[in-house]
Amino acid sequence: MNELKPYILRAIYEWCADNGYTPHLLVFVDENASVPRAYVKDDQIVLNIKDTAVGRLKMDNEWIEFTARFGGQPFEVAVPVSNVMGIFARENGMGMSFEATPYQPAEKENLIQPEPQAPEKPVEKPLSGSLKVVKKKPKT
Repeated sequence: MNELKPYILRAIYEWCADNGYTPHLLVFVDENASVPRAYVKDDQIVLNIKDTAVGRLKMDNEWIEFTARFGGQPFEVAVPVSNVMGIFARENGMGMSFEATPYQPAEKENLIQPEPQAPEKPVEKPLSGSLKVVKKKPKT
């Protein structure tokens, strides 16, 4: 079963967008979080994720990814959902806080993959059917 946290994050993000608020994420920064380290204080960073502040925002069940500018320099941000400690509207502080938990890849990624096998030769089917040439008569 999927965790509830990523769904709540997306819902509050949409609520902020619908009401003209600026959604911010409070993120615990560890080795799994790809953020500009110069802006990290006490292993935390606050990220503005308003659609006008970021590009290519993707919020799935495991990761939040986007591009943003920090000090005028572009940066690819990627943080595990498990590292998010809160999402809130900058204008009124409304939102929700969470406990940061260690990132655990989805179970499907932890499964043992079978050894790759040589690809089987495709079976060629005999061609069937026929083609018919159709010409349009010139107008006179």
